Amino acid sequence: MKLRRPLAAALSVGLIMFVGACADDELADDDTNGSGGGGETGGQVTLASQAFDEAALVTAMYEALLEDNGYDVEKQLVDTRDIYMKEFPGNVDIVPEYVAGIGDFLNTQTSGEGAAPVTTNDTDESIEAISPLADAQGITLLEPSPATSQNAFFVTQEFSDAEGVTALSDLEGTSVTLAAAPDCEGRDDCEKGLTQVYGIDITELLPLGFASPETYQSVLDGESQLGQTGTLDGTLESQGLVLLEDDKGIQPAQNLIPAVSSDFLAEHEDVEPLLNDLMAALDNDVMGELLVRVTVDRETPEDVATSFLQQEGLV
Repeated sequence: MKLRRPLAAALSVGLIMFVGACADDELADDDTNGSGGGGETGGQVTLASQAFDEAALVTAMYEALLEDNGYDVEKQLVDTRDIYMKEFPGNVDIVPEYVAGIGDFLNTQTSGEGAAPVTTNDTDESIEAISPLADAQGITLLEPSPATSQNAFFVTQEFSDAEGVTALSDLEGTSVTLAAAPDCEGRDDCEKGLTQVYGIDITELLPLGFASPETYQSVLDGESQLGQTGTLDGTLESQGLVLLEDDKGIQPAQNLIPAVSSDFLAEHEDVEPLLNDLMAALDNDVMGELLVRVTVDRETPEDVATSFLQQEGLV
């Protein structure tokens, strides 16, 4: 009997070690498969977006969220959409986008310059129209955010008071210099819409940037009469500037929306719920407050993004 007890104990220990090893293997398999049972988690990911403050802030949110979930993030911020779209999908995996922004870009890419817009001011209708175009390019659009940032245009308070200008239609028949993003030219929601729908004679378009310090200053100095910004801009009043009403509705739905390489998403299924949760946490009031911290208080987009994600429990 004395000989049997050590043998039994050894067998018991061996069985425990065997079961433990099997459990470890199962856990390893679970880790490989990732949450939800499909695809990998973590790894290399490349983000690309435009460099203006609003886009940089949203991109910083994506970056912090993905890094917190084990991803090694490379971020590229460029001047215009067409630069990063040459690399997406492919060298770029995820793009923080706007519904009509990417939709009308893909439509022009498919149907050629001068193609009629496929987007409207209805978000669901616009997404339904552009989803086939995105699918054909290997791009998956995730859930849109309630936050929407449409193009908008401003004048000085002095000009508004002197000329009685509070809406874009008040500029019909007048000649103005426009300070705007380089890609404003020819766009239905920018230079083309201002001239063809509102009848504004744009004598010169200065490519000074979307809601950039240079664009603000150009209007304040009188070099330009009209400047381009977004509907989330909370800095205008403090600068003595006035946002004009888009009373003829040339602005389509521009909800924030994640655009992801379909191949990347198939291999990293955990990314979809992460970005969808972020989109759900944003609305116009939240984005307006966060943007003031970047544009007025001069906090970095990265710091503002991280503090917001922590506050919302997203990281």
